Amino acid sequence: MNTKAAVSVIILILPLAGVMLSREGFLHRQAPAITETDLLKKLNIEKSDKQTIAPDFTLKDLNGRLVRLRDLRGKVVFLTFWAGWCPSCRLEMPGIEKLHGEFGTQGMVLLAINYREEPQEVLAFFNKHGLTFTTLLDPDGKIFDLYGGWSLPTTYIINKDGEIVGKAIGYRDWHSDQAKAFFRQLLQDSA
Repeated sequence: MNTKAAVSVIILILPLAGVMLSREGFLHRQAPAITETDLLKKLNIEKSDKQTIAPDFTLKDLNGRLVRLRDLRGKVVFLTFWAGWCPSCRLEMPGIEKLHGEFGTQGMVLLAINYREEPQEVLAFFNKHGLTFTTLLDPDGKIFDLYGGWSLPTTYIINKDGEIVGKAIGYRDWHSDQAKAFFRQLLQDSA
């Protein structure tokens, strides 16, 4: 086949290939939207069956300042119960710190409620690991009990309306791509 004939064949085939690809939707196909429910499943977060307002509480931080959950309406709240003696809790902390660094200025508040440890122990832990998010003291475990806790770590995700979106028991990589996509979506939802 000569060059002229080959070019003619290619010129005839290209539009036909374009029509076929267009019909199959190849050029127009978009990835399906990932829903909040899909992300919850991928992160193994137990979704709340009904709209439940997170139980309100007031606790002190390491500086003695009072923090009230109800004052955080309009923000996404990442609420985790932890203790320094808990291996899974210690494993989660670097990811939570990264999450705080990335989303802390975008309307997300990270609260780590320490379960029944002395303030100086908690402060030493935070200083040793360079943690900067807010930790609250639950010296008698009343807030842990209020939330029905039975294992550490236990994390609750609370939307801007103060409703519990989901709960996770045990270790998670909270700075994974899937987790960040989930938090971006929650932050974009209007209150």
